[in-house]
Amino acid sequence: MLYPSYEKVKASGELTSGCFSPCKKHSAIFIWFMIFMLYMMPCTLYAQKDTILLNGTDGLTFTPRAADSTFINQKKDLAPNEFEGTNATFKVGLGYIGDFTAYSQNKVFKQQMDSANLDLTPHYQTRDFRILGSGRFLKSKRYLAYKFAYMYDGDKKVWMVRETGLTIGVPELKGSIFVGRTKEGFSMIKVMNGHSGITNERQMALDPIPILADGIKYFGYFPKSRILLNLGYYNDVLSKGQSFSTFSSQYAARVGWLPVYNKDNNKLLYIAGNFQYGKPLNDTFAIKSRPESNPTPQLINTGKFPADKAFTYDGEIFYRTGSFMVGSEVMSHNFYSKTGGNHQFNGGDIMFSYIFSGAVRPYNPEGTVFGFVPVSKSVFKGGWGEWEGVLHVSTFNLNDNNIQGGQFTRITPMVNWYVSKAWRVEFIYGYGILNRYGLKGNVNFFETRIQLTVM
Repeated sequence: MLYPSYEKVKASGELTSGCFSPCKKHSAIFIWFMIFMLYMMPCTLYAQKDTILLNGTDGLTFTPRAADSTFINQKKDLAPNEFEGTNATFKVGLGYIGDFTAYSQNKVFKQQMDSANLDLTPHYQTRDFRILGSGRFLKSKRYLAYKFAYMYDGDKKVWMVRETGLTIGVPELKGSIFVGRTKEGFSMIKVMNGHSGITNERQMALDPIPILADGIKYFGYFPKSRILLNLGYYNDVLSKGQSFSTFSSQYAARVGWLPVYNKDNNKLLYIAGNFQYGKPLNDTFAIKSRPESNPTPQLINTGKFPADKAFTYDGEIFYRTGSFMVGSEVMSHNFYSKTGGNHQFNGGDIMFSYIFSGAVRPYNPEGTVFGFVPVSKSVFKGGWGEWEGVLHVSTFNLNDNNIQGGQFTRITPMVNWYVSKAWRVEFIYGYGILNRYGLKGNVNFFETRIQLTVM
């Protein structure tokens, strides 16, 4: 059951215990009141020819079309996966990711795996399969779009609701508000669509931040100052019991600046700070990570430890000039407990990317994320697609005082082949160093990923 009933949640006591402001039993009313007020506020609609129409929060957009006019009867310029009625549009999409992974381990690493009771064997695994639907309401007073996604998680073998909710345009605040299930807004790489990532997986140190959360998020961009904001409040009233729901409530913020943003020569410098404050579910927390390889077991793991509250702070910087990009992100996860002591776990990464075929990875300031690499001529039309080389170095340390979850460092050179707009193939090598159980072992990853994206 994806969503527990209100009566069941109420009976469990979750609606009245450990309240933040607004209190949980009033949070749903508060959120829907905000939607109503935003909808009723007078608003000058965006001029469609000059505006990016956001499709959720992860960088996807709608294309303004002549068919958006309700006075045109013949809708000739719609995409094959997009449909339009009198009052709203509907766009359908799907995505698939599959990974094959093999390993080469030295003796010390094998000894560490014996201690952890883990077995690394070569195999292919479906990472995820997702179905998406989205659209815009054509006659609303302000920009209003809906989105839903349903995904099969190949690791946990379950179906789950992904980003689902409403995007409400608030040009008065130079941005949009999303209400529903979404990504918190912490870290641009975490917010980016999982199919548009630069590397095969996000860095390990981002794993303690939930991939999804239920709540309300504002995200916007102020062109004159080049300041961007993501601000959100979330709770687990609807998501309790889901694997991603590790906090009973949390606040998240990202504050960024674009000191360099030149569209003409494709130069960009992005600097941001990320902050999250939350109350761990049931006053306990556990951090575990598959070292940027979804078919791989969790090689570092703290186990459960007491935690009354948590605060994470993070800094990220990206520089792009033409087809070259370099970026880095470092963060510190801090957990506090009245009975079990305090703990800090740190990690970070640096990434280099170069697209040999000359394409430029686009940046969407309104959505505050990088998007999909454009493919000028696909293999299916006689071209070579786009080819990207990536070097990624990351580390995450889960050793602190009495908690010895291990530290993993990974060096990953890889090649992304964008066969077409829909197809992507990745060729990945990873060299890992595991510091755990008083030993330091090495492992080699040999990985291939296939990806289908229709969005």
